[in-house]
Amino acid sequence: MSNSISVNTRATPATASNDTAISASTRAKMQLNVSILQESASVSLNSENDPLALVYKSAITSINEQLQADFGPDAIQNASGQDNSPEGTAGRIVSLSTAFFSAFQQQHSGLEGDDALNRFMDTIKGGIEKGFKEARDILQGLKVLGGDIASNIDKTYELVQKGLDAFASNQRQASSTDEAQSGKVA
Repeated sequence: MSNSISVNTRATPATASNDTAISASTRAKMQLNVSILQESASVSLNSENDPLALVYKSAITSINEQLQADFGPDAIQNASGQDNSPEGTAGRIVSLSTAFFSAFQQQHSGLEGDDALNRFMDTIKGGIEKGFKEARDILQGLKVLGGDIASNIDKTYELVQKGLDAFASNQRQASSTDEAQSGKVA
């Protein structure tokens, strides 16, 4: 059933151009997966919090993909020496992704108020959904998704959703206050 696929992550442009059957996006995704698996080989996945580092990395990578068109590659960078508890991981995901809201508004100046916020939240949530799914798939493939690991991922996801909801609510409230102070009726 399994075909062995080897990805040379150190391919030179000459060798990479010979492999035209794989798109650049697919090649980048395969290289990311290889780097995640290589990194996980040096980390013990038996510890209940280490898989959350994978969730974080996968979520940030997916958010970076969503933001790349507006902000270029690697809009959000991984931090080293981080708290990989559900609270710490969720806090980083929320704060790093929502920190781009004002820049997003500048990039999309034609969108106003709730339209800008809704589009931003859709972008961020899409990246987060994709990142969590990919992390779960990888951990399932490594046969370590279960018990405390699965419940910590669920808790992290729930905290991220609550954090995003709070951010959106605060933005809407600030927008309503600004409109009321400028004489507009919301």
